[in-house]
Amino acid sequence: MQGAGSTALRPFQIAATRIAQPFRDAYDYVDSLANARSENKKLKAENRALRAKDLHRAAQAAQLPSVLQLLHFVQGQAFPSGYDAVNTAVISPSGGPFAHSLAVDAGSADGVRLDSPVVSGVGLAGIVSSVFPHTAKVALLTDPDTFVYALDLKTGVRGVVHTGPGGTLILDQVGKQFKVKAGDELVTAGTRSARYPDLYPYGIPIGRVSSVNASDTATWLQVQVQPYANLGSLAAVAVLVPKKQQR
Repeated sequence: MQGAGSTALRPFQIAATRIAQPFRDAYDYVDSLANARSENKKLKAENRALRAKDLHRAAQAAQLPSVLQLLHFVQGQAFPSGYDAVNTAVISPSGGPFAHSLAVDAGSADGVRLDSPVVSGVGLAGIVSSVFPHTAKVALLTDPDTFVYALDLKTGVRGVVHTGPGGTLILDQVGKQFKVKAGDELVTAGTRSARYPDLYPYGIPIGRVSSVNASDTATWLQVQVQPYANLGSLAAVAVLVPKKQQR
């Protein structure tokens, strides 16, 4: 009877298997498709993470020359004595060659103080104009309110570097009787009176004289200055902090 029953039920089993097989195939297909989509999503996420790491490494590599140049300057003879350097990254680009300010990733918690000179790896960049606990704002040489007393190393002529017509830098207040030539190097003049100390210590490179003109009606020479620091693309700077803070 069992044998007969099995024989009698076999056609129904075969039919049920044939009917169910397409559903099983469809389920397997959907399951494999879901797994493939999940794997694809995982691979895309891993790919995005790898791309982000590559971009981060590329960004760090792009900053490396500026950082090495800055460290070389800080350890060199042009770095003013009596000062420590707070090395920091620029977190808000200046946005162009005639920009007025930028933000740095260091503040009062790192020792940065108001009116602290700021240098790049090649020369003076500006001065700290605002300080916060962990960031600071730097007014660049191109800021209309930035004035730096400068010295011509070749001739000993003194003047004031500030923004002139058209946003370019000029060496102002140089009498026409003095000799200033294109190519002359300018540095910060430093303190001339102990009673009225200058904000900028002596000897920080500023730039070179690019052109000199004199008109019959002008009181001063018209001296154009090309700064050493590339103010439009600074990646890292150092804030100069006196070793002995004044109380």
